Amino acid sequence: MSLEQDASEEEPDPFDAYRQFFALERDVLVLSLAMFAFSLGFQMTNRYIPEYMVALGAGGLVVGLFGTFGNVIAAVYPYPGGAISDRIGSRYALTVFGLCSTLGFGIWLAAPLFSDVTIGPVSLAIVLIFAGLVFSQAWKSFGLGATYAIVKQAVPPSRLAAGFASTESFRRTAFLIGPLIAAAFFLPIDVPAEAADVGLTDAVAAEIVAAFQWILGVAIVFGVIGTVAQHVLYDSSGDSFGKQFQGLSQIRRDFREMPDELRPLLIADTLVRFANGMVYIFFVLVVTQFLGVGLELPFSVPFAGDSLSPQAYFGLLLGLEMLVALLVMVPAAKIAERVGLKPVVALGFAVYAIFPLLLITAPASALVLAVLFAFSGLRFAGLPAHKALIVGPAEMGAGGRVTGSYYLVRNLIVIPSAALGGLIWAGFSNPLTGEVILEGSPVLAFSIATVIGVVGTGYFLLFGEEFEAYANGNGA
Repeated sequence: MSLEQDASEEEPDPFDAYRQFFALERDVLVLSLAMFAFSLGFQMTNRYIPEYMVALGAGGLVVGLFGTFGNVIAAVYPYPGGAISDRIGSRYALTVFGLCSTLGFGIWLAAPLFSDVTIGPVSLAIVLIFAGLVFSQAWKSFGLGATYAIVKQAVPPSRLAAGFASTESFRRTAFLIGPLIAAAFFLPIDVPAEAADVGLTDAVAAEIVAAFQWILGVAIVFGVIGTVAQHVLYDSSGDSFGKQFQGLSQIRRDFREMPDELRPLLIADTLVRFANGMVYIFFVLVVTQFLGVGLELPFSVPFAGDSLSPQAYFGLLLGLEMLVALLVMVPAAKIAERVGLKPVVALGFAVYAIFPLLLITAPASALVLAVLFAFSGLRFAGLPAHKALIVGPAEMGAGGRVTGSYYLVRNLIVIPSAALGGLIWAGFSNPLTGEVILEGSPVLAFSIATVIGVVGTGYFLLFGEEFEAYANGNGA
């Protein structure tokens, strides 16, 4: 036992019970704070990017292609990110990734300045939105392996779900606050009642762009704070370093050596995520344009009067979703220590699967949407258990690469999902004859997504395996 541990036992720590309950070791706490800062930026920006793009002139297919481009980045980044963190340590890796993400927010901020410049049929502003994603996604995707590795090396195997619940609680607190901040910036927008049918007017589009630029400014500030905090506060002395990255041969070897317990989870997770990827990027458009649902208030608020625009109400819905997530994640992690990880993960998969169909067939009612987004928050109940199920079987020092291998395979397969969803959402024609092959159908896109998600959930229930440390309540 170290001298530091002896001292901690001799001097009572008033926060000891809190720290033990949430598994908040020092490095996990620092990681949680960084997650809060970057997740605040991500949640304020990424969920509204489709609305930003439409306001800048993009159509449904381009939005779908943007989602697929994000899937490409999500597929490519985690493995090298995990390998880098295993090689140079999490502190320096996350610092670089944080700087890149902050730069990406800056590119998005500047994009409307180039809206009058075209590259072929596309505005340069839209091209910059795609370019900005290359950078803004860095901390989230490059840093994925590093965040998993930090929790694995700081938390006992039987407490992995609790450790991930602590980091996710900080992260999802930002997901609660971020949309509320975004909603505040969208309060002055006055969307006509017929906007859902005729699309955005030029005046409304300009207001959306201006509001989103303020949001991006806030995201940049938090990106800088998160980068500095994790670099200064993170103690790198406990980092476990893996072997030097050896290229594609190592990727193939790491995939072959992936723990057998992960393979059924990987198949099921891929199906569920493919389904979600088809429609996730369109959630904001369903609320703001397809349904066009705002919120009538019993009182007046500054800048908005007695009603909220659909854009502002969407922020409140996201906040409600995250509030439910925060309420259920830690209890779910504790329940997993009693019943195992598999049932909790299956619950999350099931909510992922059926939410798209429930959303697209919902009536244009603010109350119904509130109930649906509260239900959607239950999908996060399984997230800490899911992460524990991924990294738990990995050997110490290889957590980053195992996580990277897992997400590389899953995200490569998920790549075309958003483009497929966009094609079905917007419809498409024969490029030679102009004959319409498929009329645009958001309902069809969301329905197909639900079918695929249900298949993935069923597969996991049949073939998914339990992590040994949690089997028979051993995590208790």
